[in-house]
Amino acid sequence: MDNSTKLPQKLMLLGSGELGKEFVIAAQRLGNYVIAVDRYLNAPAMQVADCYEVISMLSADELETVVQKHKPDFIVPEIEAIRTEKLVEFEKRGITVIPTAAATNYTMNRDRIRELAHQELGIRTAKYGYGSTLEELIDVSAQIGFPNVVKPVMSSSGKGQSVVNNQEEVAAAWNYAIANSRGDSQKVIVEEFINFEIEITLLTIKQWNAPTIFCAPIGHRQERGDYQESWQPAGIPEDQILAAQAIAKKITDALGGAGIFGVEFFITKDEVIFSELSPRPHDTGMVTLISQNLNEFELHLRAILGLPIPHIEQLGSAASAVILADKHSDKVAFTGVAEALSVPNVDIKLFGKPKAHPYRRMGVALAQGNNIIEAREKAKKAASQVKII
Repeated sequence: MDNSTKLPQKLMLLGSGELGKEFVIAAQRLGNYVIAVDRYLNAPAMQVADCYEVISMLSADELETVVQKHKPDFIVPEIEAIRTEKLVEFEKRGITVIPTAAATNYTMNRDRIRELAHQELGIRTAKYGYGSTLEELIDVSAQIGFPNVVKPVMSSSGKGQSVVNNQEEVAAAWNYAIANSRGDSQKVIVEEFINFEIEITLLTIKQWNAPTIFCAPIGHRQERGDYQESWQPAGIPEDQILAAQAIAKKITDALGGAGIFGVEFFITKDEVIFSELSPRPHDTGMVTLISQNLNEFELHLRAILGLPIPHIEQLGSAASAVILADKHSDKVAFTGVAEALSVPNVDIKLFGKPKAHPYRRMGVALAQGNNIIEAREKAKKAASQVKII
């Protein structure tokens, strides 16, 4: 891959949620052809793609059928629940899998990426263990100690995560993790609870023939294991930024390929601790739709296609806050959008999801401010004004 890549290219997106939608928009602005694939009809990215397919991405046969039909130049996974061994086959046939088939296989499961970081690369992580049954989880939780954090090894956007304060809460955490697990896995990971000062995402851009570069760290807050708000810059000291960059480069170098990686860290007073990694645009990075000259989706595309990224400019204090559904609806409509948009330097992105259910992410509010406190307050207020009717 080099900077002489011709346009347009044909890209197949596996997973067509809100992050995929923004990626499709970025790809089409440079004239590319995109096939959006997901397990349900009218997914957000399908609404803006050139064409779409509805399949089970856990089915090797269905993946084979759509790849044979469309013959993409690039396969770009956007979710975890994919038959990753099939991606290895596609790569051997000359289709570029982003970032690579091997990297995708590693990062689809929290256990593999944690073991790569901790055991093979010697990177500091939280203490961790696994359970494939409730009984195993009870035992490993006692070994890790309380409080701890229980998660599925494979899930979407942090779903299925819970903090466990004592032995009596383990069974509920197991049930919640398994109910929100994606793919074939009936396995959960239990981690030491880190008393952090802030969680950050370091968007790390790995290029085919140019140095790895970074966006300014993004601070974020979660509830129920899912992102609720993010802000940029995160406001951490320069030495911690450099430490996070060194860790992110080490692990993305080991994974290889090209594209954007969302590398998550716990920041304590004394340590920078690796948490997780996604080999694609990150939900907390939606703040870059308002905070940077090139957003994370444009950066992902440029890295994939081998196009130059001469300068990433962070445009000052900015924040995002999610717009959540509070009820079930098969005919989604919103109120409060005009009120939210009446405030200067506020924007609203509605994802176009065809159905709503409580806590489903339906949109995001974006805001710029004179400082991070102001930007966060503006984003949260705007998000609270938008309601499903």
